[in-house]
Amino acid sequence: MMSRYLPYAGTPGRLTLQLVTDIVAVSWMTVWVLVGIAVHSAVARIGDVGLGVQNGANGVAGNLDSAGNGVHRVPWVGDVLSRPLIASGQAAQDIAAAGHNLHTTATWLAVLLALAVSTPPILAIAMPWLFLRLRFFRRKRTAIALAETPAGEHLLALRALANRPLTGLATVHPDPAGAWRREDVAVIRGLAALELRSAGVRRAHFGRTGR
Repeated sequence: MMSRYLPYAGTPGRLTLQLVTDIVAVSWMTVWVLVGIAVHSAVARIGDVGLGVQNGANGVAGNLDSAGNGVHRVPWVGDVLSRPLIASGQAAQDIAAAGHNLHTTATWLAVLLALAVSTPPILAIAMPWLFLRLRFFRRKRTAIALAETPAGEHLLALRALANRPLTGLATVHPDPAGAWRREDVAVIRGLAALELRSAGVRRAHFGRTGR
């Protein structure tokens, strides 16, 4: 039995349509999530290159600094020989800093581009899908609550007279408005059932009213 707290219809046709819509919406969003992941991975590879440059340049800088410090201890010419090594080590550290900046920038850019690519198409489907499902859920709960009281059932019957097609009203009674004014219980119940079906609810889903 379909719960009143589930955002799905109790009528087979509408339930099928809702399930198909859910499958399409979820599939669409899944595709764009995968696209976002692919974009993130592609841009993140640039950051991996920067990280590799940073690690390699740091290693070179460390070796050059060690060599410069070692050569500096050579008598008379140590200072002259160590200067270019130390300068080269500093240049390697600058390259390492550039690699670090590339890695950081690419990491943030990967996230931003992934969101920029995937978010708009996901929201384009998710927002109306959620809006329609919530609106249906509210209408369903309201219709069920009304149907469980005699006055609410009268109101549903009146709404059916105002909103349902004439062919549907004729299936309930040849003169549905007159029968409603005479408070014909069977006609009122039939009209209420019409309005409930339009809200995706079958009377069997919540039992009979307490009249």
